[in-house]
Amino acid sequence: MPRSPAKFFLHRVKLRNFKSVAGCDVALSQLTLCVGANGSGKSNFLDALNFVADALLTSLDHALRVRGGIKDVRRRSAGRPNHFTVRLEFTLDQNLQGHYAFTIGAKKGGGFEVLDEECRISEGALDKEFFRVKKGEITTSSLAITPAYTNDRLYLVKLSGEPGFRPLYDALSRMSFYRLAPDSIRHIQPADDGLLLAKDGANLASVFARLDPPRQQRVIAYLAAIVPGIEKVSTKHLAGNETLEFKQLVEEDHPPQTFLANCMSDGTLRALGILVALLQERRVGTETSQLVAIEEPEIALHPAAAGILFDVLREGSETRQVLVTSHSPDLLDNPNISADDLLAVEMKNGTTVIAPIDNAGRQALRESLYTPGELLRLNQLSPDYENAAPPVTYQQMKLFDL
Repeated sequence: MPRSPAKFFLHRVKLRNFKSVAGCDVALSQLTLCVGANGSGKSNFLDALNFVADALLTSLDHALRVRGGIKDVRRRSAGRPNHFTVRLEFTLDQNLQGHYAFTIGAKKGGGFEVLDEECRISEGALDKEFFRVKKGEITTSSLAITPAYTNDRLYLVKLSGEPGFRPLYDALSRMSFYRLAPDSIRHIQPADDGLLLAKDGANLASVFARLDPPRQQRVIAYLAAIVPGIEKVSTKHLAGNETLEFKQLVEEDHPPQTFLANCMSDGTLRALGILVALLQERRVGTETSQLVAIEEPEIALHPAAAGILFDVLREGSETRQVLVTSHSPDLLDNPNISADDLLAVEMKNGTTVIAPIDNAGRQALRESLYTPGELLRLNQLSPDYENAAPPVTYQQMKLFDL
């Protein structure tokens, strides 16, 4: 299968006062596994990135409303803050580096406003594109003529038509976050362009149909290793609608039987959705994402399939950045997972702590004493509290620097 290295790489994420996260400053790898118990805040970390994509692709108002409004997005705590901040540091096209950050504040009556927003894209020491918007004014910009600013929109959306900012806008707005829903995959769907898999997998039949034959066969081979008896998967066209059709060997010495998606198990449909999400093609000029995030991909899969699932995650990360949340020791039972691939997530006193694993865990992995899965079973896969910023420093985090 042809490889094409991702042009966009998100290498650092800083958050302040986003949902249960008081503050975090973490580095990401090509494949990052966010590991923690249920309710620890793993999903909130991914949702901060998803919020950026939603706010750019739709609107800031919509991104807040679908999350219950700003009151449910800013952190709930004693002395509750009235704002939240996201900062992303990235690489574009290998030669360009930069950051994008914004602070959203609450207004009386449930309203909101952009308090601060900035972007910088540099090549070496040379700033090529930049802007800073603060307290309702454009304080600096690389553009000779700046579009009008309104405090209920992210300014990067306004600048998405500018050639210097467009690649970043595309990369951030097309980050893909998957919480695959078997019921959505089962339903017969109207055919669409199949360029990008929907978040719930509803258009899986269309996306699978657009895969080139070698890639389709690769997906089927992985699925057959996860689900015994699968021999073929294809897209079934039904009067302008589409669904998936499976051929599966049910009994020995009998020909395989044909089943539509509505007859297949949750585990089979989720597995296929994960495979396509990770291996879908990146085409020049299309909406295919360069960063894919999947929540708990091990759900509904037999523990014996965890090793195969990890192989798919690793292969998917060869062509795009992959983020995964998990609390499955079986998925983490792989000696090839390094400490740098892991972020430990814990809930402490009502606040989510996200950090690299602690020194004891790193040493155990470095010396091959345990796999990450074994450490998780022993409840020894913990954040490095010593090097995580204490709450008093969250207000001092360097989030804007133009």
